[in-house]
Amino acid sequence: MSADANCLFCKIVRREIPSTIVFENDHALAFRDIHPAAKTHVLVIPKKHIIGIAHAEPADAPTMGELLLAARKVAEQEGLGDGGYRLVINNGADAGQSVLHLHVHVLGGRPLAWPPG
Repeated sequence: MSADANCLFCKIVRREIPSTIVFENDHALAFRDIHPAAKTHVLVIPKKHIIGIAHAEPADAPTMGELLLAARKVAEQEGLGDGGYRLVINNGADAGQSVLHLHVHVLGGRPLAWPPG
């Protein structure tokens, strides 16, 4: 897996920074957000360093599929399947992306308004 030595999420993948991991497979890692925006707030990341969705290449299609399937698995594991949940991918600073490593927010456990605040 390619990695960025200074990337916060790559350091989590390498276990250099502690996190509460809730799911892992060959392609993805999921861990609890340290500043949760909902009762359940888990981040699902590809183990491969991809800056954001705009930087994904056609060759990354299998990884992207695995990322979304991992997000679904996390939602089910967290008991969100029946009540519903939200998956969010922010791309770039104007969208609120603060860590430049692609990640899916899995949010749930409370009613979520639309559009987001």
